[in-house]
Amino acid sequence: MSHMRPLDPNFPIEQQIGLDAAPVVLVNIFTLDKADEEIFLNAWRDDAAFMKQQPGFISTQLHRAIGESPTYFNYAVWETMADFRAAFTHPEFRAKISHYPSSAVASPHLFQKVAVPGICVA
Repeated sequence: MSHMRPLDPNFPIEQQIGLDAAPVVLVNIFTLDKADEEIFLNAWRDDAAFMKQQPGFISTQLHRAIGESPTYFNYAVWETMADFRAAFTHPEFRAKISHYPSSAVASPHLFQKVAVPGICVA
């Protein structure tokens, strides 16, 4: 993948992974050229298979935008930030990034659940 564009330029993922939190949810929005969708899906599948084998991985799900937009969104749930950090910085995973098409732009960000009384739990 040739490009990463922070969802929040004031606090990119490189800063987020230095924090301690548990559990954490990675949200990643990908934009790419329509002609590159098959290459993207193969690269994402390979990444997801690697991540599924890592300690602390809970789940992931990929979504595609409705209609003609080649925009994808995925989220992955991890037990701890330390688990995510180890997987995200693993040399094997870092090497896999080069398998994404050059048109792909990723915007990753980490989140935690929020409790809202009467609506949802953290």
